[in-house]
Amino acid sequence: MALPPLVEPAAELTKEEVARYSRHLIIPDVGVDGQKRLKNAKVLVVGAGGLGSPALLYLAAAGVGTLGIVDFDTVDESNLQRQVIHGQSDIGKPKAESARESIAEINPYVKVNLHQTHLNSENVLDIFRDYDLILDGTDNFATRYLVNDAAVLLGKPYVWGSIFRFEGQVSVFWEDAPNGQGLNYRDLYPEPPPPGMVPSCAEGGVLGVLCASIGSIMVTEAIKLLTGIGEPLLGRLMVYDALEMSYRTIKIRKDPESVKITELIDYEAFCGVVSDEAQQAAAGNTITPLELKQKQDSGENFVLIDVREPHEYEIVRIPGSVLIPKDRILSGEAFAELPQDKQIVLHCKSGGRSAEALAVLHQAGFKDAVHVGGGVLAWAREVDTSLPTY
Repeated sequence: MALPPLVEPAAELTKEEVARYSRHLIIPDVGVDGQKRLKNAKVLVVGAGGLGSPALLYLAAAGVGTLGIVDFDTVDESNLQRQVIHGQSDIGKPKAESARESIAEINPYVKVNLHQTHLNSENVLDIFRDYDLILDGTDNFATRYLVNDAAVLLGKPYVWGSIFRFEGQVSVFWEDAPNGQGLNYRDLYPEPPPPGMVPSCAEGGVLGVLCASIGSIMVTEAIKLLTGIGEPLLGRLMVYDALEMSYRTIKIRKDPESVKITELIDYEAFCGVVSDEAQQAAAGNTITPLELKQKQDSGENFVLIDVREPHEYEIVRIPGSVLIPKDRILSGEAFAELPQDKQIVLHCKSGGRSAEALAVLHQAGFKDAVHVGGGVLAWAREVDTSLPTY
């Protein structure tokens, strides 16, 4: 069932806009009225990465009058495999600025607001307040719950998307939906998974074109909400499998035990970005990449263990490292392979997974084990800048 249009129509379309959007105007369900609503709409996209890239391009092309971009990251070469709003000449540039330039090439009639900041409980309500609709394309659970709770408190709808390897998911959440069937992200996922249980795209990879598939569906849902056409994915989760080329929808129902959202919380703590055990283990047992290099150069008797996944190890590795994936350490399966007569030094991509593995090793009796703060990324930045990043 279609919902009422989210925004009122703008006063008029210019002659240039009529020519630009002519293929929309001849669709009866969109027409001039729908295009005026798009012109009058203000949409905020959280993240100018994999999902934000196609979403921003198609929102701009569709004629959404005001686009907001929340992103504080810079363009890296590894982004270009999927983040199509950025190009080779944008490497090193803030993603928000790169995205704004691409949007201007797509549609000069779109106003772009940049929010180049880390979204948190202190600023999220002020940033969200002036927009009609939010699109969430972030890849971490702390931000997803933050976006959800802020949208609930402000009574705003948002379109959520998620991608991993060959699979994507999309849904619409709106606690105050006018049809009385409002849901929020916590009805689908009441609690975040344990730390390290679900790898990010940076850890597990993602098929680049999957971003376009899921991002375009998110924009389709946004247009439907803004103009009041079609049946939005409110109360439904759409799951796409690129390998099977299949789409299926799963009904989502209101969780009767869901706690009413009345305030914003500490989302990093709620999602356990790094467990207390890992933080305690890392305290006083973290070495820098330069200290690791000194240990190697001096010939110290230690073993360097890479706890990432095999495909990550194939892309880039610290010289002298041995691969033992984190899950084999957490389960205890790898204990028999660990030396008793050498210090163990762990590392991963950025330090989170190695800290979790370190905590388990300390509990298992490997008390002198340490890990490398910042992991491979810090090594490539501080020791060997010739190494590729991913």
